[in-house]
Amino acid sequence: MTESHASEEMAREKGDYPIKANGIRNQNGDFDLSDPPPFKIAEIRAAIPKHCWVKNPWRSLSYVFRDLFIIFALAFAAFYSDTWVVWPFYWAAQGTMFWALFVLGHDCGHGSFSNSSKLNSVVGHILHSAILVPYNGWRISHRTHHQNHGHVENDESWVPLTEKMYKQLDEKTKRLRFKVPFPLFAYPFYLWNRSPGKEGSHFNPYSKLFTPSERNQVITSTVCWSTMAALLVCLSFIVGPVQVLMLYVVPYWVFVMWLDIVTYLHHHGYEQKLPWYRGKEWSYLRGGLTTVDRDYGIFNNIHHDIGTHVIHHLFPQIPHYHLVEATKAAKPVLGKYYREPKKSGPIPVHLIENLVKSISQDHYVSDNGEVVYYETDPELINKISKTKQM
Repeated sequence: MTESHASEEMAREKGDYPIKANGIRNQNGDFDLSDPPPFKIAEIRAAIPKHCWVKNPWRSLSYVFRDLFIIFALAFAAFYSDTWVVWPFYWAAQGTMFWALFVLGHDCGHGSFSNSSKLNSVVGHILHSAILVPYNGWRISHRTHHQNHGHVENDESWVPLTEKMYKQLDEKTKRLRFKVPFPLFAYPFYLWNRSPGKEGSHFNPYSKLFTPSERNQVITSTVCWSTMAALLVCLSFIVGPVQVLMLYVVPYWVFVMWLDIVTYLHHHGYEQKLPWYRGKEWSYLRGGLTTVDRDYGIFNNIHHDIGTHVIHHLFPQIPHYHLVEATKAAKPVLGKYYREPKKSGPIPVHLIENLVKSISQDHYVSDNGEVVYYETDPELINKISKTKQM
């Protein structure tokens, strides 16, 4: 055994893994997720059965009809029962169904709904406008997220703050960003203002999010969003603002919570820290491999298996109803780079700990280095802890 191997072995025995050349401590012994994988994305693609790539528009539409039927049935039942025994159950169920609609519109944005760009656009605008999401504005920024996932500067969704940016935040912003439940209501504000350090709005065709050729598309989705907002105002005059609040507004915020929880857990809160990249260390494959699959129990089918996220991130063209099979086929190629999700009971309460711990402790990444991990600000932890004790 060489001297270097001997010292490494001693470090493992003490639980103190060696610092690698890139400055990152290998917490998993010989395997480190930040290492470049020994396989190429073409090998993963080749392992996935060909039929998993087939988009069936009728099957996709059947999920739309299913979800819309449930949504209208829930609203009808709640409206005519109009009792406080029913309303809390209605809000939870309807908010979950709004989230299911979002996932189908999300498929339209990726083109995995059908091979028809026109059908994808029409269905996507209807579904997303119905839940106050600007379809094209979101679709374009979400495409940026997929193309740059895991890149500290270029990613779009739940992007880590650098230490310099973090230190520039005021105390109130830090508490709102890193203390549950406040981040679970972030999505509407993100649509208007994006994340700290990034400029632009999903509603503004001249935003830095979009190229000049995309401006007309953004205008279209903004008009559709405005039409839905105006419709809700009109309904408040017809049936009353309280009924609109009960039937739509409260479920909308439940939907927002679903969206923020699920999208956050796709990219954060794993048992071991996940790497973020810069410069030459980043690649589409390495960024995609840092996503996380989650088991949501009875909700897996309801929200169209969106928790099966690693393969979706690498190959967003695969329809949601083939993701489970595609993932199973790809796992032998992925090996340790695929992290098996913890099995859930009917309700995924096991994810609460992951969510709360990550939001409260994953504050920023280093300003330097091409492979970085989230770090914790102990001062903020102490301040939040003292607030709880008061």
